[in-house]
Amino acid sequence: MQSYTIGQAARLLGVSPDTARRWADAGRVATHRDEAGRRLIDGRDLAAFSIEVGQSGGSGEDDVPYTSARNAFPGIVTAVKLGDVAAQVEIQAGPHRLVSLLTREAVEELGLEVGMQATARVKSTSVHIDRT
Repeated sequence: MQSYTIGQAARLLGVSPDTARRWADAGRVATHRDEAGRRLIDGRDLAAFSIEVGQSGGSGEDDVPYTSARNAFPGIVTAVKLGDVAAQVEIQAGPHRLVSLLTREAVEELGLEVGMQATARVKSTSVHIDRT
């Protein structure tokens, strides 16, 4: 399973690294240390926490709206639901929850799973997923 540094988690949550560090210090999200002593957050833990942050209405950091260039929303995969032919992928990008309906084959080719970093690209009413 992929793990994220405090800085990477902060970017995915749409907050500053200081905020992410304070949340970790307060025990809001579990961390562990790697061989170099860096604090890491397990991808599944970060996915669950990102949903909590998103449902609370945002980061609380001055409620600055999350914006991105060209309608790209980098975030973390929080759910993958596979059907026989179709699939549904949910991404939490800061305070934004994006849902994409795509083929099962596309999800399998991208190797998408909960806790992994991905970017949702929005065009009109379509949400495309890029593995990042």
